[in-house]
Amino acid sequence: MIKKKAKEEEDEGGMSLDDAFSDDDDVEYAKAKPRKKMENKIEKPSGTDEDVVISVKASKPISKIGRGDKIKIDSLTLEVDAHVVLIDHGSTKEMAIECFDPKTDKDYQIRYFDDQVETSLEVYELDEIVYNKMKVRKVEW
Repeated sequence: MIKKKAKEEEDEGGMSLDDAFSDDDDVEYAKAKPRKKMENKIEKPSGTDEDVVISVKASKPISKIGRGDKIKIDSLTLEVDAHVVLIDHGSTKEMAIECFDPKTDKDYQIRYFDDQVETSLEVYELDEIVYNKMKVRKVEW
């Protein structure tokens, strides 16, 4: 009885794909559209300074920067609050130097990878609860 019910349920699903399309020999389907070639175009929004390299002037190794040190970012003079590891990737560490402006009490973050400081340095400004990337030309400590 159980086998009979299983067989009936299997048959209730309709016909197979082969049976459904077996008599369409005379049907002409639309031709496939030609594939578009994808070009490797990377368009940057106008007005971005993504290619600007941040110049770094260091009086000591970045790993030696600690609480109370001063960092100058363009025309801002910031005080270091903490130097922390954001993510340890094993072979490299993603670091952050948390700073604040003593005059305005605004918070900033300098992020970098410890094995490629010069090329990975980025500066962020805290806006309410989100860090926004800043366009910076010069960082010195």
